[in-house]
Amino acid sequence: MSSTPRTHVFHRSLLSTPPVAVKGEGVWLQDATGQRYIDASGGAAVSCLGHGHPAVLAAMHAQIDRLAYAHTSFFTTEVAEQLADQLVRTAPAGMSHAYFVSGGSEAVEAALKMARQYYLEIGQPERSHFIARRQSYHGNTLGALAVGGNAWRRAQFAPLLMDVTHVAPCYPYRDQRTDETPEQYGQRLAQELDETIQRVGPAKVLAFIAETVGGATAGVLVPVPGYFKAVREVCDRHGVLLILDEVMCGMGRCGTLHACEAEGVVPDLMTIAKGLGGGYQPIGAVLAQKKIVDAFSQGSGFFQHGHTYLGHAVACAAALAVQQVIERDGLLQKVQRDAPVLQALLADKFNNHPQVGDIRGRGFFWGVELVQDRATQAPFDPARRLHAKVKAAAFARGLLVYPMGGTVDGRYGDHILLAPPFISSQDDLVQIVDRLADAVDAAIAQG
Repeated sequence: MSSTPRTHVFHRSLLSTPPVAVKGEGVWLQDATGQRYIDASGGAAVSCLGHGHPAVLAAMHAQIDRLAYAHTSFFTTEVAEQLADQLVRTAPAGMSHAYFVSGGSEAVEAALKMARQYYLEIGQPERSHFIARRQSYHGNTLGALAVGGNAWRRAQFAPLLMDVTHVAPCYPYRDQRTDETPEQYGQRLAQELDETIQRVGPAKVLAFIAETVGGATAGVLVPVPGYFKAVREVCDRHGVLLILDEVMCGMGRCGTLHACEAEGVVPDLMTIAKGLGGGYQPIGAVLAQKKIVDAFSQGSGFFQHGHTYLGHAVACAAALAVQQVIERDGLLQKVQRDAPVLQALLADKFNNHPQVGDIRGRGFFWGVELVQDRATQAPFDPARRLHAKVKAAAFARGLLVYPMGGTVDGRYGDHILLAPPFISSQDDLVQIVDRLADAVDAAIAQG
């Protein structure tokens, strides 16, 4: 990282200015000095096709030549209709419509408001409360931040956030008891949700929102078998909507187009973004069950919500091209084939590493949790900022990964998230893991 050259950009950090990215090609990014980096996290699990994919660029150019933008209060566009058709065709059973936005946080905001208005439309206005999970991440806008369970992100904005009840995450590495099976652990979590709904008041609860596979905050929390089926049953019993947030884990990241496919459940509303457009344009969406849309169409007839850039034609063209390439090139099958390779590489480097407590993941979505002591699972002192040191050490080795702190409770714990592009070769995966292992050792050695 450079010192602080003159800049008028309000960067994430005001203490330094990041290098200037000038080129992207495949799994590689290049900065203005000529340094190249393997994008092993796809930014933030975004760049599923890598950078500069010719089919996506061609689709964007063609759309710009026809029409760049038309406000959705006046028009729809052919490409938005085509993208919605594509998404509904490949969606979980019963999904009938896609509501387009510009990213993940907007998708979550729209889903929350959709849930509230749904109950108004069907005559249950007393429902106004959301239940979510601790150590979740749903975005940085105020509604998304409120349902999120990331303590560090929430802290300074807490007075602005609506009241939300949070239950335990599905975090078997730390929370599953030695006297219970994974299935029993999942049932215990579902029972906690049931008891929480009853305590809050079933007639007051709108929805339970959860990441199907936990993302940035706790480092790829994979649900135990049967957990989401039990959650679905609890929600149905109390007439509560199930909102699944697949902004990070969905759209092929876990080896199936939607992560919930592996769980055998269908949500009422589902948020998608990152891998939807692969980073080529800002886009997200809410996929809605037909019963939700029918309630709107048979009631007020409109959704009282909207943004200037929703359904943006160029963004829809990019996303449609990304999804068509994933289908055309069999990339879901490729991720499924290569996932065991990535898992084996991580196991070979880290299974016996004294400071690696857990390796967890699915598809091309993996987390490595770092600990001070494997036997006790004790995390490192947060003052060490080990995750930041790993990021810097990886960066110096030409590797982009996504480490975070606060893995355990928002303050303690460090993990590294990997989300390589679906196009990554097995040689790319070897380089990623080799460079990561060197970076972890270098960061720990710094003390």
